Amino acid sequence: MHLRLTDEQEMVRKTIRKFVEKELIPLENDVLRSEREGKPSLPAGKLEELQQKAKDAGFWGINTPEEYGGADLGQMMLAIVMMEVSRTFVPFQFGGSADNILYYGNEEQKEKYLLPTINGEKKSCFAMTEPGAGSDTRNIRMTAVKDGDGWVLNGEKTFITGGNEADFVMVIAITDKELHQTSNGREGVTCFIADRDMGWKSEYIHTMGEWGPAGLVFDNVRVPEENILGELHKGYDLGLEWIGFARWIVGARAVGAAERLLNMAIDYANERETFGKPISTRQAIQWQIADSAVEIEAAKWLVLNAAFTLDQGEDNRHYASMAKLYGANMGNNVIDRVLQIHGGMGYTKELPIERWYREARLWRIYDGTDEIQRLIISRNLLKGHVKIG
Repeated sequence: MHLRLTDEQEMVRKTIRKFVEKELIPLENDVLRSEREGKPSLPAGKLEELQQKAKDAGFWGINTPEEYGGADLGQMMLAIVMMEVSRTFVPFQFGGSADNILYYGNEEQKEKYLLPTINGEKKSCFAMTEPGAGSDTRNIRMTAVKDGDGWVLNGEKTFITGGNEADFVMVIAITDKELHQTSNGREGVTCFIADRDMGWKSEYIHTMGEWGPAGLVFDNVRVPEENILGELHKGYDLGLEWIGFARWIVGARAVGAAERLLNMAIDYANERETFGKPISTRQAIQWQIADSAVEIEAAKWLVLNAAFTLDQGEDNRHYASMAKLYGANMGNNVIDRVLQIHGGMGYTKELPIERWYREARLWRIYDGTDEIQRLIISRNLLKGHVKIG
């Protein structure tokens, strides 16, 4: 067992951190100002400019196969990269990637959707959640009815990340109601690729955070037969794969943000004085910092284990749920402590702590709530799918 990064991994980590410190963190005050004024976090074209700088530095398609022009660094490296990028709240992601399930497309679909997405020419989103079907996907109601050489989709999706900006959506709909019911929701649903110009609409959903997901409305949207992604009636499996991949990434984001915030708390505790002494001399502050450091380290290893397991070609869903559950809660706990240590200043919009505080609350909800992760973990153990130790 080797519990240290390889020389190559450490080199990549340091390079990413330098990029974050040089290109992203200096933008934080501008981002805060823009958001206070109700403007987009980054001006038009800024994200693409930053992605080009990263590409010039050799970072493009972090986990995209080399045959598609990517770096294909693996899941462990992706986890490390996500931790480093998440040390800032500036909304940035490296270019050159695409949703994992898009690779299941046939050659025509890859040419029309996968490659343009990787090249940054198109934006995608994935839609499974509905107003009455969040964690319980058995309650999906959107239907797709066969009509000639195509399918007609009707229904709504909600809380769709990237849905307002997407050029196309990979959407899950019921294609066989009886099969959907008898299989407890695991079959009878299909994944369709639907271009925006096929007629679906998106509506911005305002949240307590600085970004908004979308509600998608499908009203007799006609999708051609060739736009079925994967197998007919097997869309549930694609949905699980998309969600499962996203889960441990949430943990990685929480680790990166918590590390940055804890460093802010340490610096502030050493500077801020009460009754003639730095508050870092107070046991109440020391214990909050100690507990936070331990929890961050524990979450980091859960995330890295989930990523490592996937790199080995093994099923990591159990570990992904553990990384998501613990990481998301750790992030919320650490940010709460950091805000408390900063006192009144932490509550103001002059510092980014309150912004992170609002953003972090979502980590415990999307891509599977805390309750669903606990259900998955306990079920795996009680049914013997996973053994303790």
